[in-house]
Amino acid sequence: MKNILVPVGSSKNAVSHLQYAVDFAKAFGAKIYVVQVYNVYSKAGTMIKIDHILERESYEFLKKHVSKVDTKGVEVVVKSFKGKLVDTLELVCHSLDIDLIMIEPRTNSLRDEVYLGKTSGKIIKQTNIPALIVPEGLTFKPIVYILVALKSAVIKKEEALLPLIAIKEQFRSIVNLLLVKTPFYNEGDFEVNPDLAKLVTNTTKTENATTFQGVLEHYKENDPDMLCVVRRKRGFFSKLWEKNTILKKDFQSNTLPVLVLSGVK
Repeated sequence: MKNILVPVGSSKNAVSHLQYAVDFAKAFGAKIYVVQVYNVYSKAGTMIKIDHILERESYEFLKKHVSKVDTKGVEVVVKSFKGKLVDTLELVCHSLDIDLIMIEPRTNSLRDEVYLGKTSGKIIKQTNIPALIVPEGLTFKPIVYILVALKSAVIKKEEALLPLIAIKEQFRSIVNLLLVKTPFYNEGDFEVNPDLAKLVTNTTKTENATTFQGVLEHYKENDPDMLCVVRRKRGFFSKLWEKNTILKKDFQSNTLPVLVLSGVK
């Protein structure tokens, strides 16, 4: 894992989040790109565009933001971009060869009941970039136990596992697999891909209405340091995909980072 992207919004947790990202990156010897995406506007009644002003202000804001954390020798690059959030992040991740995007649960939401705010939820829902959702105020620690929750262990895009492989190798993590049989189960769904099988120590099978419910039932007994799920159209977040905002009551995880792998099929 060489390049990590950290989008910055206006949340009160932004400094804590960036410090976690720095500590995480240091473990891998990775570079961090701290970015902000802004829209382009024209001042009403004039032909004067103010995007250059926004760009300058965004860049200065990011530099000041980075100055508030201990970078611990990690290379931190500041960049601001104009455009639509999701499309711009996709392009940026491709051009910078990003391995992981690190997301705050609530970039600008003031509602205490919110787990993923509108912006964070949009990034998770609408992009296909491997992401790590880091709970607010979480201090970095080595990731010893990882719980991987899947409704199908069929993996055709093996590169989708790369973030999980990198984390396991770096921290010598123990990976436990939770296979959830849902009403959408297809024959062969529990035939674990050989590349995934090599990572797994223990496998648990359960039957629930959704993968999400299976995790709620089993993640406490596994006591993981990280939950790993897969971004599918009707996967772990299927119950939560309908809106960009995800409430804490729908996913109660205040201390558990969630690794969201890109689509595996």
